[in-house]
Amino acid sequence: MRSLTRRGAIAGAAAAASGLALAPARWTLAAAPEAQKITAELIAAAKKEGKLGFYTSVELPVAERVAKAFEARYPGVSVRVERSGAERNFQRLQQEYASRIFACDVVQSSDAAHFIAWKRDGLLASYLPEEVAAHYPAQHRDAEAMFASWRIYLSVIAYNTKLVSPQEAPSSFADLLDARWFGKLVKAHPGYSGTIMTATQQMVATLGWGYFEKLAKQKVMQLQSAADPPKKVAVGERAVQVDGADYTVLGLQDKGEPVAIVYANEGSPLITGPAAIMQAAPNPNAARLFYSWAMGSECQQLNVSTAGLRSAHALVRERPDRRPLDQIKVMREDPTAVEAQSDAIKARYSALFGV
Repeated sequence: MRSLTRRGAIAGAAAAASGLALAPARWTLAAAPEAQKITAELIAAAKKEGKLGFYTSVELPVAERVAKAFEARYPGVSVRVERSGAERNFQRLQQEYASRIFACDVVQSSDAAHFIAWKRDGLLASYLPEEVAAHYPAQHRDAEAMFASWRIYLSVIAYNTKLVSPQEAPSSFADLLDARWFGKLVKAHPGYSGTIMTATQQMVATLGWGYFEKLAKQKVMQLQSAADPPKKVAVGERAVQVDGADYTVLGLQDKGEPVAIVYANEGSPLITGPAAIMQAAPNPNAARLFYSWAMGSECQQLNVSTAGLRSAHALVRERPDRRPLDQIKVMREDPTAVEAQSDAIKARYSALFGV
């Protein structure tokens, strides 16, 4: 399949959307719409549609758990989960829209920059669930109600505790350049994973491309998803991961796997994974019901308690067995910079690592 640039794909999708009289980009809205409750009428309309398509980059077991919980809460409305890497999902949606295929009702991505592009080109519907209006801080919801943070997590260093002692473990990204880690590192690729695209932009902004030039000489195993490096570390194929989703590491720890997290001295990349309703959603009422529930405390607490994710919802309780986010040094997330630099990051990264 031909690779599409971010802006080129958006232009094609926007053209297709305009041919179907979709709403234009909503930059002129003065304020968010009125907050919406989950009503008996909405539930009835959703059940009449009976289904929805959920495109997501969260790990498949997490997505399926969420889908099953929703279906149990609202019998008669089934969720079709379409899980892939965020960058793959982004291109897929552009190609579907360009072909006038509208199968996605609700989209969730680990690359927040996707929502900047989709909003700009009028591909998102404005909808404000009651719980988002009441319990989400401003920085975690779009001012015009196009999207909100469905999950929060970190990209972290991690190591196999059977292969590396706590005393030997790296404490920073700089430590990973030491010769003793040659051939023992694993990381994911920003061309596939939105998590790693976002993390790479933050690391470049903090450490510079010179860091990656040196890291590329360490014979680093390259994988696709941000969920993959923790699994390679857990089975001992590599001793240390450079990047990967912390919630995946936590899930492995819950299963008794020998993995430990390192919060780098330079800061750990912060990832917010928004969700939104597509403007051309084929099942708009089911989409509104699912989106409202998914952003609500029931689903958000499920994400935190069973998947190890974090939540922007003010009423959701953090897991007691993990370090609070405000006690961790994090890098600055900048979706606008990611949106502008994405194609350049992919090209330079691929050239450096040869993948």
